[in-house]
Amino acid sequence: MKHLCMKAFGIFTFSALSFLGTQTFAADTNIEVTPIQDITQHELAAIYVLSEICPAMVKDQQQFNAGYNQLVTEYMPGQKDPVQALNQLSKDAKFQPILKEAQQDAKKAGKKKNQAICTELTTYSKS
Repeated sequence: MKHLCMKAFGIFTFSALSFLGTQTFAADTNIEVTPIQDITQHELAAIYVLSEICPAMVKDQQQFNAGYNQLVTEYMPGQKDPVQALNQLSKDAKFQPILKEAQQDAKKAGKKKNQAICTELTTYSKS
């Protein structure tokens, strides 16, 4: 299951591979986001985009939230509240271009691929 989610993130980050993030600070709260095991800002942006597109595509919001929370926690393990930290990061001016690129990649992927990723995420917390 995790392999499929990583494959899905590749769809969102394909055009952004030339950029690698090493460290970002959220502007409003000075939250430090240090990628673990080569996690890039592009992967974090792709994860955040899921929170934007998936709620309208899934039937069970509670299952989606559980899967999304687990995924964010795995990618941001050092954060007290990883989802809030990612939400703060999404507002950071330096992160905005990366986020916009991930949003465009999600649009290019199309509804069918996005639906599959979102549906898969509803079962992610069970694995």
